[in-house]
Order: sequence, then structure tokens, then C-alpha cells
Amino acid sequence: MKVLIADDDQISRMITKAAVEQSGHECIVAVDGDSAWQLYQAHSPEAVVTDLMMPGLNGLDLCRAIRSSEEDTYTYIILVTSHGSRKDVLAGMEAGADDYVTKPLDPFSLHIRLLAAQRITSLHADLARYRSALTEQARTDPLTKLHNRLKLTEDLGLLHSRENHDYCLAMVDVDNFKSYNDIYGHQAGDAALVAIATALAREVRKADAVYRFGGEEFLLVLQDQSPATAAAVMERVRSAVHDLLIEHSGDPDGFLTISAGVSAFTDGHRAGSEQLLREADLALYAAKASGRNRVSLADAFSSE
Repeated sequence: MKVLIADDDQISRMITKAAVEQSGHECIVAVDGDSAWQLYQAHSPEAVVTDLMMPGLNGLDLCRAIRSSEEDTYTYIILVTSHGSRKDVLAGMEAGADDYVTKPLDPFSLHIRLLAAQRITSLHADLARYRSALTEQARTDPLTKLHNRLKLTEDLGLLHSRENHDYCLAMVDVDNFKSYNDIYGHQAGDAALVAIATALAREVRKADAVYRFGGEEFLLVLQDQSPATAAAVMERVRSAVHDLLIEHSGDPDGFLTISAGVSAFTDGHRAGSEQLLREADLALYAAKASGRNRVSLADAFSSE
């Protein structure tokens, strides 16, 4: 465990450092509150042993600064007081400290508290990992492992908060997919969706994103693209799906294909995300109506 010591008294620092190292922990030493805060930001220690009274930030200020900066991490803070008065201890706990020791420092008392610190910070680290995994799971489609609509909503919100940032949406639908399920069964249908999702993700850049919009529908967010270049990207994507050669006896082409509709958030057309989704959906409908296995631009850009 990495432990930060903050104390302006040299002898106290030496005693505390020796006790921490004797307990088997890595030690970082600060000579006042300001340098302690800087070292904390630079090294992210799991535990802090801080004197109450120091130049610059005092122990209470350091506790508050640490607590306000924490997000998914937790730092165990041990406050060192000269007298252990109830007033000092209460103030330290209210500022964010977890425990306290009194001067002169007893190495055994500090060792016991560092054992508790190691246990508590380990539990917090585990919880942070679980929260991260659950957050990712909530935003991932379980079948295709693509992003889902919750993640799409969040990402579109971020895109619209950035000024002068062009992007395109491409709504994709697997052609005649209901008949594919009827002929080959839902297990084969699921396998086909996974294969198509993989092809979609493979054909776009890392800066782009692919989402399962629902059923056999997918949504692509293509960054920094004009309607014309986005249409060219989707033609490549359409061709890649066709080249999978997933046999479909119920389709005139003989294989599973996709149709796509493209809308754009560009200079002169700063529409909201709901309108862009509607425009992409209408363009997809036009692609379906004109024969499937093709890409159509939204009406606002179809003449470009």
C-alpha cells in the first residue's frame, strides 16, 4: 500500500516514516499541507497519515481537499493530533478523516490502523470495479456486444454539446429478416445478427460507434463526415455485409443484405438528435421502398 505522510515536524516525520515502512508499506513524505496535496494528486496514495496543525493546508483542509477530489477511489485518512482532544477528533472526522492517533506516535497503534486502511481501500477498489462492470453491462447489447440505446442517448447528448462538430447517423436494417427467422430459426437469426454486427464494427473507424438500435436494426454514428462521405462509408459497409454470403432463400438476392438511411448534423442543418433519428429512419424507409440492399440519404441531402 502507498502511504503519504504529512507533518511539518522532522522528528515526527522520521518516526512515522519508520513505522509505516516497518509495516511493509511504501512511503511518501510531505513537509507541509501544500506539498502533501501536490504529492497526493501526483501519486494517488491509498492512505494518508496527516498531522492536524501544519503550514499551508492544515490537516482538516487536506482531508476536505482529498474527499472532494475522490470519484471511484477511496483514500483512508488517519489524523495525527498532539493531545487527542475530543474537539480535534470530532473536527477531523467531520472533515473526512477515518481514524486518528495521538502524539507521541505508537508504532503498534499506527500498524493496526494501516491494516484497517488496507482492508477498507481494497474493498472500495473492488466496489469500483464492480460498478464499472455494471455500468458497461447496462450500456451493452447482450447478444451482439455492441453499444445499446442507453449508450446511444448518452453519446448523442455529448456530441450535441460540442459546437461545430459535424457527424452523420446511419440507420441500418437487415433486409427480409423476419422471413430469415421463419426459414432458419431464431438461433440462426441470432448468429446472423452477431456476424452482421461484427462486420459493421469492423468497417468503421475507431472514432465512430455502432449500436444495436433494436431487433434487426443498427445505428452508426460517423464522426466528422459529410453526407456524401458517410454514404460512401455505408456503401462499403453494405458491401461487407453482402460479402458475408449468409444464405437466405427467402431473399431475391439469395443472401442476407442490409439497407441504410443516412442523416447528417452539419453546418446549416444543426438538427436535434430526435429529428436526425427520424430523418435517418425515413431515408432507410426510402431505401427499402426502392428495392432494399442499398443506401439512401435523407431528403435534405439527397440532391448533393
